[in-house]
Amino acid sequence: MPTQAKGWGTDAADQPLKPMAFERRDLRPDDVAIQISHAGICHSDLHMARNDWGMSRYPMVPGHEIVGTVTDVGAKVSRHKIGDKVAIGCIVDSCKQCAPCRAGTEQFCEQGMTMTYSAVDKHDGTLTQGGYSTQVVCRDEFVLKLPDSLDIARSAPLLCAGITTYSPLRKFGVGKDSKVAVVGLGGLGHMGVKLAHAMGAHVTMVTTSPEKGGDARELGAHDVLLSTDGEAMAAAAGRFDFILDTIPVAHDLNPYLALLTPNGTMVMVGAIAPLPSIHGGSLIMGNKTLAGSLIGGITETQEMLDFCGQHGVHPDCEFIEMSQVNEAYERLLKNDVRYRFVIDMARGL
Repeated sequence: MPTQAKGWGTDAADQPLKPMAFERRDLRPDDVAIQISHAGICHSDLHMARNDWGMSRYPMVPGHEIVGTVTDVGAKVSRHKIGDKVAIGCIVDSCKQCAPCRAGTEQFCEQGMTMTYSAVDKHDGTLTQGGYSTQVVCRDEFVLKLPDSLDIARSAPLLCAGITTYSPLRKFGVGKDSKVAVVGLGGLGHMGVKLAHAMGAHVTMVTTSPEKGGDARELGAHDVLLSTDGEAMAAAAGRFDFILDTIPVAHDLNPYLALLTPNGTMVMVGAIAPLPSIHGGSLIMGNKTLAGSLIGGITETQEMLDFCGQHGVHPDCEFIEMSQVNEAYERLLKNDVRYRFVIDMARGL
């Protein structure tokens, strides 16, 4: 029989989040049931709750940064057992048969990945519901193992902010002696700094805010560059092999492209919006690459968790109880968080 779950969600884009009771499906043979201990709050949760991207379905319980403990497994599950510490990210299902799925990039499934919430379950047509809740049921292949060396309370944001920044750093070969710039110091940017530092890169934080310099250095940045300082930006031209751009809104890319070395790469991970035009010469004259990156597939996400476990990389978190989620959303709009909100389920719904 389906299990009754409690959570916080919304019925419409113009409504605040509120307590909701809903059903989690009965275990399929390849399912894992998880008691959620913590759920991260991603800025995309706010966008989805308010239908900013025109793709939301309601009723909606947000949350795709989920950690907890296995409470039951289906008859065909051998990868996970009761009591395991596990995690779920942005994807809970895909066809697993198409070329992207076979390549380990389920986020690009040709039939469409099934998102953790506000998506249609391919098997029964119901809406998926996310991690702002007491429990979740997920196909076992999309349940990740949480290394013992990671603090479960601080790990949830790794499932989105972590993999979003890890994937392009890994793909473009960031490592020892790489000269990396991270643009924007927020939920994504702070993870970019930590991960690039752990990979051995020389990391520079590029920011508009002088007051963020101290924070950036505490997170692992070696240098800070103010993008509002024209002389400093000119002096830094051609300095960086790789730039991770985490700015979440439309902005002029030309000043940042000027910072790349010849054959350097700049990757966008934050701005899902129309962008101002760029000068073709900004790319052509230095054989430079401008790329985008979404999240990672399941294998890469597990690799990221293992890497963070090995190197002691945790997000900086502010813990809240579920009843504070609407306040947290308003604070997100003001960038008033250092650097990710995490809902602690032990503090009650």
